[in-house]
Amino acid sequence: MTPPETNPTPAAEAPWTVRRVLEWTTGHLKKHGSDTPRLDAEILLAHARGCQRIQLYTQFDEPLTDAVRGIMRELVQRRTKAEPVAYLVGEREFFSLGFRVTKDVLIPRPDTETLVMEVLDGTKGLASPRILDLCTGSGCVAVAVAKNCKAAHVTATDISHAALEIARHNIERHQVADRIALAESDLFVGLSSGSQFEIVAGNPPYIPTAEIETLDAGVSHHEPRLALDGGTDGLTILKRIIEAAPDFAAKNALLLLEFTPEQAGSLEAIVRAHGGYGDISIRKDLAHRPRVLRARFQ
Repeated sequence: MTPPETNPTPAAEAPWTVRRVLEWTTGHLKKHGSDTPRLDAEILLAHARGCQRIQLYTQFDEPLTDAVRGIMRELVQRRTKAEPVAYLVGEREFFSLGFRVTKDVLIPRPDTETLVMEVLDGTKGLASPRILDLCTGSGCVAVAVAKNCKAAHVTATDISHAALEIARHNIERHQVADRIALAESDLFVGLSSGSQFEIVAGNPPYIPTAEIETLDAGVSHHEPRLALDGGTDGLTILKRIIEAAPDFAAKNALLLLEFTPEQAGSLEAIVRAHGGYGDISIRKDLAHRPRVLRARFQ
């Protein structure tokens, strides 16, 4: 690490302990715009040391080796350029499960846990629910559902081959490969004719094209545009799903789609105008924002 310029001797000669590195990194990241500088510092240092975050607090006075300092220095430099912490450490927790993430997939977010909960709620009363997870990305929704509903059989699709490789890793990691099938597909295109599902779910791209560059730099500069860009109004992919999904729906099946809160009114109107859906409602996330469209196929 490089000592602060305002800290000449003797402080500059002090060893770079866990405590000192955390304090310096927290201040450095705060100056460079991080909203969670202390958390970032802890996650990065734990990753550099190959330990759990809790161990940092029990080893505050332990000096860092040159090798660890070198790793930490590179991670911090990348973080100051808005690269997301999840990509730096290659890991993100979602639904109390760990997932591998790379720049080929969106970083799983707490908002999407609402979609998982709605899917799990929809499986109640079904002996062996067949679930379609569109735009699976890292596979976080498919895996979380399979881990929490032992009777579920999930088909997870994505147009990105690279994303599916990450999903495959996460599926195998959580030992649910016997109940999740992956398909490289532009939504329903690659599915077998006659495929029928009790639940069709998805977290598709829904950001309006022109708004992507206005997002946080960590998103706009680092996360895959293919997984973000929902067309001019952000509704292009959502409309395609709503139009095509009935052909793959079992009797009385359920449609569940994540969207950004601003789209709630427009999306509900689109589903109602379609005419093939009933029991239409909007479910809110834990922050009480509209997040998931719920509808029954008629």
